[in-house]
Amino acid sequence: MSFLSNESVPSRRIRSICVYCGSSAGGAPVYHQAAHQLGLVLGKAGIGLVYGGGNLGLMGTVASAVAEGGGQVTGIIPEFLVTPKNTLQAAHEQIVVPDMHARKRLMFERADAFIALPGGIGTLEELVEQLTWVQLERHSKPVVLADIGGFWRPLLALFAHMREQGFIPPHFEVRYLVAEKIEDILPMIETAAAEAERRGLKKETVDPRL
Repeated sequence: MSFLSNESVPSRRIRSICVYCGSSAGGAPVYHQAAHQLGLVLGKAGIGLVYGGGNLGLMGTVASAVAEGGGQVTGIIPEFLVTPKNTLQAAHEQIVVPDMHARKRLMFERADAFIALPGGIGTLEELVEQLTWVQLERHSKPVVLADIGGFWRPLLALFAHMREQGFIPPHFEVRYLVAEKIEDILPMIETAAAEAERRGLKKETVDPRL
């Protein structure tokens, strides 16, 4: 298990990262291990976590590990999901919102970058929405697919199929980063953020929903 040293802590371009992931643990131990490692890396790097507010599955694992590593945890959860079993008591800030739309909007506003760990339909929907906003140039925040154990390879194959069939033309490319190792994620995000800054791109241009 690898962690970033103090010398490799990212600059303040990246203060908080939104992590999308499953509310289940998944079928392979490597998913849990990756979520725990990512949480510790974020916490030790002084980067805050923005996530869906749950206490179960990979969501609970990454959030608990961020807190364990000394990082700030912000959970954003719709009121219909709030139960004593489902909410993380270790969260430093727990925000209850009216619905899923408000949750996603606030998660976007609070984050400087996005990471998708393995997950289900909800994780996929959140990830694809961010990729759409980037494609439409509504923001330039880095989006990383954490391809743990090859989890996202079927989606990457689908993207390739869309390109081959002409639905993602070269001038309208989907921009994302793919990391197979947790320790590669923060350096990739920092490099992408620095490049966006160099090119003069704004993190957010207008309301992404417009």
